Amino acid sequence: MPIDVDTAKALQFDPLTVDVERGRLRFFAKSIGETDPVYVDVDAARAADHRDLPVPPTFFFSLSLEAPGPFRYLDQLGIDLRHVLHGEQSFAYQRLAYAGDRLSLQDRIVDVFAKRGGTLEFLIKQADVTRDDELVAELRTTLVVRNPEGAQ
Repeated sequence: MPIDVDTAKALQFDPLTVDVERGRLRFFAKSIGETDPVYVDVDAARAADHRDLPVPPTFFFSLSLEAPGPFRYLDQLGIDLRHVLHGEQSFAYQRLAYAGDRLSLQDRIVDVFAKRGGTLEFLIKQADVTRDDELVAELRTTLVVRNPEGAQ
């Protein structure tokens, strides 16, 4: 069944607020193979003019997975998770975030379109990351939905 564009764009996502902890940043840096000491050592971070451990570039994506039922919106749109592929993700950074920051994320669906006669549908979700109401980053995720009912 095709994704209803109006329903998708009208979905309301609950805002998510997360406290960024040093241990979590260190774990993330290690898991992605980051070797720059500013991401794991507070002294190295401060020597590089950071106020604390900076958030590694792709860390924000993992935050959205902490929301209760992070893929519930797919169910709401009638999308079978078995037909979903990760298309791409991008980040637009406005300012740095650090350990100790309280960040808020607000998701929304900004576009839905089809290709190949509807056999592939693309769902574009954007999240704004803010700190004290200032934009820190914009995250964009493209999901590809294989639609076996689409025209061949």
